[in-house]
Amino acid sequence: MVLNNKHILLVEDDTNFGTILRDYLQMNGYKVVLARNGLEGFEKFKKNQFDICILDVMMPYKDGFTLAKEIRSKDKKVPIIFLTAKSMKEDVLKGYKIGADDYLTKPFDTDILLKKLEVLVRRFQTKENKEAVKTHFTIGSFSFNYRLRTLTFKKEPPVSLSPKENQLLYMLIENKNDLLSRKKALIEIWQDDNYFTSRSMDVYIAKLRKYLAKDSTVKIANIHGEGFRLITS
Repeated sequence: MVLNNKHILLVEDDTNFGTILRDYLQMNGYKVVLARNGLEGFEKFKKNQFDICILDVMMPYKDGFTLAKEIRSKDKKVPIIFLTAKSMKEDVLKGYKIGADDYLTKPFDTDILLKKLEVLVRRFQTKENKEAVKTHFTIGSFSFNYRLRTLTFKKEPPVSLSPKENQLLYMLIENKNDLLSRKKALIEIWQDDNYFTSRSMDVYIAKLRKYLAKDSTVKIANIHGEGFRLITS
């Protein structure tokens, strides 16, 4: 895999560790911008295009969680890895809830970090390629255009989908005849998995079921306690 074009934002307040990690990543083919705190990190993020963000959690002025939220407000797709000296379950869950792609507890094996970066780069490239090529889907007698957010039954006028309906149907299609985890959908679309967002998703599922009811061969099954499954005959 070609990595020399991959641009990493590394935000680490430990000067020695940050410099060593930056140099190590550069030796392994990455371009790296190092920021010393969350404030500086966000300024650099706004001024550059990054392929991956590596964020320390415990930093002065602005911690990694706050920085990740700000990054997610600007870019919902860029992969984020958290680095932390804490291994508390609550912190790990908080990181994933914000939208982290991975988590490493200090001290860590740098070879493991390299492997995680390689996996994230491959996953992100695959997703980008899929989205670039595949925007139109056939579901039974329906045509779904993800880019235009339209769902068309046979030759009837297309139904315009809301952004959340569109994203939810896309995720169901990606997992067609397989489980779409409730938690995964909530985190990716609503950026939260609390009681209220969960109820909101149920409303959108009901709307999608209503649209799809015109074709008896297509249905969204509820997998109790787990999520949903788009079934097509």
